Formats: sequence, structure tokens, C-alpha cells
Amino acid sequence: MKANATFLTTPTVDTSGTSLLLHFDDKRYLIGNVHEGLQRICTESGTRLGRLTDLLLTGTTEWKNIGGVMGMILTLADVMQVVVRTANEALRQSQTNPRALNQQTSPQKDDTKEKTCEIVSPEFKQPKLTIHGGLNLLQTLATARRFIFRKGLPTEVNEYTHGSSPEQDWKPTWMDHNVRVWAMPINPELPAQRPEELTDKDASLISPLKRSFSSYSEGEVPGNAQETVQRSADITAEEQKSQILRGVVSDMFNSDWRLDALFETPLAEVKMPATIFVRKPETNKIEIYSGPVPGGDESLPDITVLVRKPWPGALVAELPRTTPSRISMSYIIRNHPQRGRFDPKKAKSLGIPEGNLFGILTRGDPVRNDKGETILPEQVLGEGKPGGGFAMIDLPSVDYVPGLITREEWKTQEVMLGVEAVVWNLGPGVANDLRLQAFIKGLDSCKHVISSPDFCANYLTMDSASAAAVRHNRIDPERFDIPLHDNRARALPEALSSCTIAHRGIEIQLEPEVKIKTPSFPEILNTAEVLQRMPKNVISLADAAKSQVVSLERAGTDDQDLPSPDTEIITLGTGSALPSKYRNVSGTLVRVPGFGSYLLDCGENTLGQLSRIYSSEELREVLRDLKVIWISHMHGDHHLGITSLIKAWYREMYGNAEIYGLERQTRSEDLIEVMKQQKRLFVFSEPAMIQWLREYSQIEDFGYDRLAPIETYGAVPEQAAKMLWDGVQVGFNTANPLMNESMQAATGLSDLAAVNVTHCYNAKAVSMTFPTGFKLSFSGDCRPSRGFAEIGRGSTVLIHEATFDDELLGDAFAKNHCTTSEAIGVGYAMGARRILLTHFSQRYQKLPKMEAVDNWELQFEDPTGKEDPASMAQVEADTTENTNHAPEDASGLEGGPPESQIRRIGSLSTIATDTKVAVAFDLMRIKVKDIALQENFTPAFVKLYDLPEKQKQTMVDPEVQAAKKQAALKQKLAKKAERDRHRRHRKQQSLGSLTEDGISKPVDALKTGTGSLFQSKEAGKDPASRSGVPPRSADSATFPISSPFQNEHRERRLGGGVPEDETSCSNEANEGPRVKRRRSQKQERRDARIAELHELLAKNEGDEGSRLHDAMAMYNS
Repeated sequence: MKANATFLTTPTVDTSGTSLLLHFDDKRYLIGNVHEGLQRICTESGTRLGRLTDLLLTGTTEWKNIGGVMGMILTLADVMQVVVRTANEALRQSQTNPRALNQQTSPQKDDTKEKTCEIVSPEFKQPKLTIHGGLNLLQTLATARRFIFRKGLPTEVNEYTHGSSPEQDWKPTWMDHNVRVWAMPINPELPAQRPEELTDKDASLISPLKRSFSSYSEGEVPGNAQETVQRSADITAEEQKSQILRGVVSDMFNSDWRLDALFETPLAEVKMPATIFVRKPETNKIEIYSGPVPGGDESLPDITVLVRKPWPGALVAELPRTTPSRISMSYIIRNHPQRGRFDPKKAKSLGIPEGNLFGILTRGDPVRNDKGETILPEQVLGEGKPGGGFAMIDLPSVDYVPGLITREEWKTQEVMLGVEAVVWNLGPGVANDLRLQAFIKGLDSCKHVISSPDFCANYLTMDSASAAAVRHNRIDPERFDIPLHDNRARALPEALSSCTIAHRGIEIQLEPEVKIKTPSFPEILNTAEVLQRMPKNVISLADAAKSQVVSLERAGTDDQDLPSPDTEIITLGTGSALPSKYRNVSGTLVRVPGFGSYLLDCGENTLGQLSRIYSSEELREVLRDLKVIWISHMHGDHHLGITSLIKAWYREMYGNAEIYGLERQTRSEDLIEVMKQQKRLFVFSEPAMIQWLREYSQIEDFGYDRLAPIETYGAVPEQAAKMLWDGVQVGFNTANPLMNESMQAATGLSDLAAVNVTHCYNAKAVSMTFPTGFKLSFSGDCRPSRGFAEIGRGSTVLIHEATFDDELLGDAFAKNHCTTSEAIGVGYAMGARRILLTHFSQRYQKLPKMEAVDNWELQFEDPTGKEDPASMAQVEADTTENTNHAPEDASGLEGGPPESQIRRIGSLSTIATDTKVAVAFDLMRIKVKDIALQENFTPAFVKLYDLPEKQKQTMVDPEVQAAKKQAALKQKLAKKAERDRHRRHRKQQSLGSLTEDGISKPVDALKTGTGSLFQSKEAGKDPASRSGVPPRSADSATFPISSPFQNEHRERRLGGGVPEDETSCSNEANEGPRVKRRRSQKQERRDARIAELHELLAKNEGDEGSRLHDAMAMYNS
């Protein structure tokens, strides 16, 4: 059995850790750091995740090590659903022939359907994901309960606080049929500095939520937690906490909850907000209830209504408290020992008859012989071989070195037997520790691979996206930079010179022997080669565009009246749903000179994208200048990069000092004082987002207590917008002038307006206004919104999602997104001067179509303020079937949203005549004044993306590509000619014997050269002259030449290779009357066909007549 572990990532600026994929024939194991961007790396490298069942997370439970777990689980769940559907379909088909299935799956002779299902279904029906890691891993997953939801992927989490021990006979911590794993939780040398236990009063200040788990009674614990939590007197607090968290995680990934399922309840007991339905007695159909609702001023009728059951995550208001853990996880991983060769002679000598018992012994199980004696496998098997293995060691800092080198596992044969390789994932400066160097030198029987940011090359990890950025730079260098990188690895210390520096693609072979396989030429993107291979026609179009832009700049444009024209927009991610090879998920940075930097959404690996654009010093400046982060909604592709970005800002502003439990302010005067004295990073988003940041801050100190977390409530009908900071109302237009001034000074904004939009629960669009009059509007994800058009009226720049092309309007409606024309229409409706389109579906690599929208009716869809919180279960819309869910029994409802939720207008009346539209690409830096210039480069971009996919990847010289295309065309034509010749060959078989060109002719006439049609020109009988067809020139085209085999066959038939006495024609004297009669009839038919050919030759002109003439002329000559 072959097994190997391949390096997927090493430390770079956009891959913060080291990841390996352990490969067996039937399973895959992901080992190391599941960091941000790893899912995209797997897509880039073509790594298939269908058989990935286990994640072994190393290092501490911090976002830099586990930031990609959320997205990875969502992807695995979607992959598993496809696998299960395919397998179940195959199972249903196979049940019609159970005997064949039983033969394939089991040697047992039981062909019943029930037995067949028992054998096959467990393998496919319940795929399970197991995640191994340190403390707080369960807690981390549970914090995502409000925005991550999948069904059909049971997820088991193993948290390790201690490893194996002599008391346990050094048994593996975990094992399956492929590997045995010894977990090694390593504590730092100094005890963890944790905050003191908080009092109830402090806890209420930090987490002012509705209800905690401790407040639930036994019957109220939601979902699977109700079945899991034990209420016995002997359970410890830690065990109860663990069971609660496991119930929450189980509900997130393996619940039977359905959005379209309704249940009955009294109207008075409905918890608002909620969508309420009633069943009409007359028709027994369901319709939306429109009467008085709980919480209103009107009295409620005593009726029973139908509502959606809240999804499990919504029932858990607050998680149990926790504190950061400093445990760093490492593992020793080994294959199972290989049994020795079976000795049949020895088995027979022990009284074991040949047959099934031989197989049982070979598998390692004991059997009994005829005498009743127990025969052990060791008695009949030769000497075995220990399984190959390696250790994956993760040391974040030198504080962990003593805890590692003193562990007993290194001296225990039961653990280390067969371990011949060690992967060292080391933090900055750890490799220079003399104690560690001596320890590595002492493990001289092992091969060592060092993965550390101190030595590994900062190569470009996203090859496809980076190559695209390089080509964009060649087209428009003013707005596209070549991503920053360094392909050189640094030298290891002298004491570690025998070690290998980790690089993508290095492989650790475990079987049949342990080897380190280093690729001769590591696959690193060469940006110079990409530039050299740019097609000449694209370059010429780009150069023409540059000249045109220079001319326009010299002539002057109408951009002079734009407020803050030098504002720069950096599009860090322009894709939707999930990261792809070419587009990262959402993230846009706006740098307004004199005011600050503003981040609009922060998808996974946003910090890595920034690190590819800015040098380390420039990035520090951007972070110091960062004032506001806006998160539009709770879909993971819009916010899973916020934690690492806030931590980078926090370290830049306050260093590495940890700050715990700052006292929360409960008065507006205190908040005003805080804004004056402290540098705070403002995060505006919905309450659920602020809660997630608050809950995760218990797991990792990423700087939450230096934020200004503003819960933003968008304006909806009958409800004004408001902002809360720790329960205190703040804003830019409050009744308190000091509050308004403080907010404006702290954020650089003069106003911020938000409105709820139609996408998912509490999704919002925003408009920011600056003192210079510059106005920036950002849509997030939404359908066209009239409310957004109103708050954004007069915008300088609109950044709007354009997920789908116009022909996919149905998809846009079903998934609550916009088409290209709808996005532009919203910009026209608000009178925006400039429009930047982004958030494209990952199916698009080309430019979206820019359709005209003059006199076009735009349909606005705005929320009513009565949306159902159950819709929070919707994950990113592009990955779901339909987000406009109807109830399960909604036979009386029309498709789509109710009429009350849609507002329509006629033709747009307010049109900005100077509106310019641009399309965003990843890593683009464009100033507001340059948006109008981008259209000059459109022909070059269109030509670039119109190239075939293979040419885009290799970028071969156009002349070489043209030559290859011509050769391929010739080959295609030759194949077509061959097919035509075979077709004619089959068609002419009914006309008798064949000539060289497929025209039928009597064999005798061909052999003797006689016959009225095919006589030679010397005889003066030119067939062309007889038929009235003018003679053809010597260079006239002829029929395709047959293959050598067919020519030889025809020569033999025509007498060229067969003696005269062997032909059928030479034996006419010996033929009987019956044979002669048949021959005569056949000759008559042939003469008739030849006469038909004469007529065809006389009637046909053009190509057909030419081909007939050529055939006859060839044989005449």
C-alpha cells in the first residue's frame, strides 16, 4: 500500500502556515494549519477533497491556524452531498440486481436486498468529518452557529488536553484502518496569562445577550443538545460545557431542520420578527397572515397560525464562557505495521486445512484447528515490518521548546518505531534556538523538513490569479501592480544545514520506505516569462489604449469637478460565494486622502491580498490609517477575514500587549471621552456580527477591546436607522452635538446611512459621506433596492454587486443578487457619477456584458421590516438551490416574494449623463478620476479573455500559436477527407467492383483495358469528348488516395498481384449454366450502371461533374 504526505502550503504573506495532505487510496487527511486561503490553494492545485475525512490541526487555537476551517467545512459538506447523491443513486439502481451487487461488495452468498443494503449503505449514506485539535476548537466552531449551516455532514471534534502515557501502554490517541496517531499537546514554558474569572456582573457587561445556556431548563435545550446534555449530579462543569458545545456543532452540520417546514402555534406565542401563515378553511390553502401581530398595539385574535421553526443556531443566544488556550498541538503519525508473509506449509503442519482459515490468519485473527488448539497469526506469519511514519511538530515560539524536547514519546519505542521523518512548523526565531538545534541533531535517524517564515520563500501561491495580475499589469500598469513576491529561500543555520527547507510540492513517502522527495524544479510562477509570452495583438491594443489615455489627460477631462478625485479604490476580492482560482471573495479598500482608509467587507484572506499589493512598510501605513470596517451581512464570504485584519491593526497600533476585560461604557459621555483619548477601529455591522466578534474574543485576544463595535440597524418602512455601541445610541445626526462631532472626528465621515436590502436576514447597503462632499455607496449583496437608491442619491462612486449576466435574470432573482444591467440601473437611479461593478459569480472569468439601460424599467425589491430570522440559515446564496423558500405546504402561494415586498417604478427619470462604468478585477488599484479612463483598455481585456483557456495558461507566441492552429486544421481536414472516402467506398459497394477512385467498372474491362467507357486516348476515344464535357487541365483535383492496405487489396482484385489462372474470370469454361446465367445478369446490371454514369457526367456541371470527369480521364490515360 502506497502512502505519502505532500506539502500544500508553506509560510508566505498570504498563507500563514504549513499544510500537508496525507494520501491513501481510500482516504485523505489534512494535517497542519487550515489557514485562510487554503481552500483556494486546493482549487488552484487541483487537489480533490472528495475523500478528505479528517483534519488534524496543529498549533494553537488561533485564527492564523484555523481561519480556513469554516470555509473548508462548507466546501466539504457540499462535496459530500454530491458524493452521497451519486452513491445513493447507484445503490438504488443496483438494488434491481442484488446478486451482482452482492458479488461486488461481499464474498457472502446472500443475495437479498436487505443484506445488500446493510453492506453498501453505511459506506455512502453517512460521510463523517472528524476534526482534531486543541482546546477551544469546539467553542470556535460554535461561535459560527449564526452564519454556518449545512445538513448531512456529521462532524466530530476531538480536543486534546493530554497525550498518551505509560499508564495507557502508549496506545494511540486516535486511529483508523490506515493510521495511528499520537497527539502531543505542548504547553509553553511560562504559564498562560489568563484573565481572572469574571463575576456575573462583569459577564453581563461583556455579553449582554438574551439568554445563556445555564438559563435553559432541561426541556428547552435546543436541537441535538437536548439529547446530549446530561443533567446528572456527577457531571463536571467542563464536561457539561463540552456536551453543550457538541450539541450546538451537531445542530450546525447534521440537523433535520428545514426552512420550508411549518408548525402550528397560538398567535400569542409567536416570537417576532417572524413570517406568519394561516390556512384558509374554505380552500385549505396556506396564505400569509396580515392581521395584528404580537408586540403591536392591537389586540390579538385567539387563533392558531403556522410559522417556521427557528433554525438551531437561532435558539442559542449565548455560549458558555471560555478563555484563550496556549496549548500547541503536534502529532506523531504512523501507518499500521505490515504483517509478514503467510507460510502455508507451517499452517498445514499445525493442523489448519487449506481454505477460509488461511485468509483469517492472514488478516491477523486467531483460529482453531481440528484438535481445538488456538493458532495465532504469529505462528504462521513471517517477520513483519513496522509502518512508516512522521512527526508534525508545531512550535509557535521558543517558549514551547522545553515542553517539546522533554516529552517521553521521543524515547518510547512503541511510539517512535518506524518514524523516520519530522516536519518542523516553526514560528519566527524558533529555528535559531540552540536547544532545538541540538535536539534535531540528536534525531539523526530521521529526515527533517523545516517550514518557517524565516527561511521559506515568499513565492506566489495563487498561480492563476497572480498570472492574471501580471498580464493586467502589462495592459495597464497604472492600475495593476505585479504582486509582491520573493522566490528565494533563506539559508538555514549551520547546525541545521542537513535539513530540507519546506516548499510546495515536497513529498514525504511513507511506504514502502520513508523518503523525502524534492521536485527537481519547484513549480514557482515566473512573472518574467508570463510577460514575455503575452500575445502581440493584446500588447498592441494595450499600447494604443495607453496613448489614448495620455491624449485625454493632456486635453483635460470633466473629472475636475469630482470631489476627492484622488480617492483610490483597491478591489481585493471580486468573486462571490467562495474563492476561486481567479477571483478571491469580497473585499474592497477605499483610501480617501486626508480622511483615512475604509474597508467594505472583509472576506477570507483579505489581509493576504493586501500583503501582495503593499510592502510591509506601506501595509503598516494602511493599517494605521484604517478608520472603518463595514460588513454588509453575515455570509462567510464577506467577513471571514476580519479577525486577522483586526489583529494586524491591533498589533500595529498597540503592539503585542494583551488587553482583557476593559470596562464597558454605559453612558454617551464616557463614549465621547473614549473616542477623544483612544484610537478605536470602528466596525459597523448587524448585531449578529458584533456578537460573533465578541464571542470569538474569548478564544483569542485579537484586539476586540480596542474596537468601536457599532450595531447598525438599517432603515426599513416604519423604522428609522439607528446605531448602538454597547447599548448606547450613537450616530452622526443625533440630538447630542458632542456625540455627532466625536463620531465625525473619529471616523472621518460626516454621515453614514444604512438601509436593509433584499438578500438575507439583516443584509444592508451603506452610503458614506465625507466633509469634501465625496459620497461613497456600497451595495453588499442585494436585489435592486429603492431605499439604497434614495440614501445614495448624488453618490460620487457606487460600488455595486453584479453577480450575474443579464441572461441569468432568473438566477439573480432566485438567489437575491443583481444582474449587470440591474446594478447599472441602480447607479442611474441614484445619479452616481461613477459605477464600479464587482462581486461576479465564479463561473465568469471574462468581462461581463455591459448592456444599455436607457428607458429600461428597473424593478426594486425592498424588505418590509418583517423578515423571518429563520432565513439566517441561508448560507451564501450562490451555493444554495434557492433562497426564496416557500413553506412545505405552500400550494396556495405564488412563486417569488409577496407583492407587498416588491416596489416597482417605471422608466428611470433621474439619469446622470456623465456616468462612467468600470469593471473590477482582483488586486486593481484605481482612482476615482481614472474610472472614466478604464473603458479605453476594454478592447485589450476583451481580447485577452477571448483567448482559448490553454493559450491563457501558457501564453505562447501568437505566430507559434497560429502555426499550431494551421497544422491542427490540416489534420482535421485530412481526417474529414478520409471519412468521406470511406463513406464513398461503402456507398459504391452496391455498384460492383471498385476502381481507384471509387467508380464502379467491370473487372474484365479493367484487366484488359477494353470497354467503351475506359478506352485510352490513343484509341481516339476520349470520354470527355464523347460526353460533351470539356477536357480538364492537368492540375485538376483528384480523389483522395486510399490507404496502402486498401490499394494492395484492390490490386489483387484487379489482377495486379494475382496470377491469371487464379482469377475467377479465367475459369469461365468450367462454370455451369447457373453460374453463367448469374454472371450474365450481373454484367447487364453493370452496363446499365455505366450508362447511368454517362448520363450523370453529361448532366452535372461544377464540382460534381469535375470529379466524374477526373475519374474517367485518370483511367483513360
